[in-house]
Amino acid sequence: MSSSYGESLRLTIFGQSHSPAIGMVLEGIPAGETIDFGELQRFLDRRAPGRNGYSTARREADVPEFLSGLVGNVTCGAPLAAILRNADTRPGDYAAFASVPRPGHADYTAEIKYGGYQDRGGGGHFSGRLTAPLCIAGGVCRQLLAREGIEVAARILSIAGIRDRGDFTAPVGEKPFPVVDDACGEAMQAAVAAAKAEGDSVGGVIECVVRGLPAGLGDPMFDGMENRIAAIAFGIPAVKGIEFGAGFAAASMRGSEHNDAYEIRGGAVHAKTNRAGGILGGITNGEPLVFRLAIKPTPSIAAGQQSVDLEKMEETALSVPGRHDPCIVPRAVPVAEAAAAIAVADALLARRKEKR
Repeated sequence: MSSSYGESLRLTIFGQSHSPAIGMVLEGIPAGETIDFGELQRFLDRRAPGRNGYSTARREADVPEFLSGLVGNVTCGAPLAAILRNADTRPGDYAAFASVPRPGHADYTAEIKYGGYQDRGGGGHFSGRLTAPLCIAGGVCRQLLAREGIEVAARILSIAGIRDRGDFTAPVGEKPFPVVDDACGEAMQAAVAAAKAEGDSVGGVIECVVRGLPAGLGDPMFDGMENRIAAIAFGIPAVKGIEFGAGFAAASMRGSEHNDAYEIRGGAVHAKTNRAGGILGGITNGEPLVFRLAIKPTPSIAAGQQSVDLEKMEETALSVPGRHDPCIVPRAVPVAEAAAAIAVADALLARRKEKR
């Protein structure tokens, strides 16, 4: 299984949902960078399970144990390695699905590719649990970027078709429910509760903005900033789509509507609008980098579904008991920030190498 990302900054994620631990190795972090463990823990807590009524009841402390790469709280240039212990595991919850793939999960495709050798407990290496070590790496990268004046922030743009209102000009990540308009957030939470009561789930859209980026990051063709962000974003198991700037709405615009006109502001060149999402030709133009992720409904639902028994080769019914998020969107907001921070930090380090 390929679970690595990046070039100048190389991230590898390991472990399974119910293995003793999960973790990450981050290579390429410059020596001499101070890590604020308190800030990192606050970031991880935003993603951690079992903290509210709209997330899974699984309880994990998600306190990282750093194994290498630090002297005290300062990076030493060696690969940065950290693990998270899995404590609240219940692999027995998945015994009934040994030969019955759950609709919407990777059970069937993993069976085709790996046979009976994959870990089915909680989805194994395909689980959203693996976004926790992604957030360790992203939390570290967010701190590095902040020292460069680069801010990464995300919000819930919509859940179950209910859209947030207001301009996303300030971070909302410290809010219990990360939206701009709290009334919209209450409506979203009600929709999640209604789906949960029916044994179902809902999805939504996350919007992420990176501010303070210099112009010139990324490359044309296959190493553009869209490519870099999309590659790591699709490592988040629930992501089914991505758009930048005006995104799919651009398809219904004219060029005169979509093009961002230039102006001189404060003695520098700026775009008057930002329908490009801060990227042209794969390269940042200095405007805020804006992208959105489509998050699918949680596939584990209590409502009855049809599947097949692969051993008996016959159709069968199933429902998925256990502890699952009726909506993964709120906990995926910091994961989107982590993915963006890693992609941007990787591109920033690559740019510095080019200038040497």
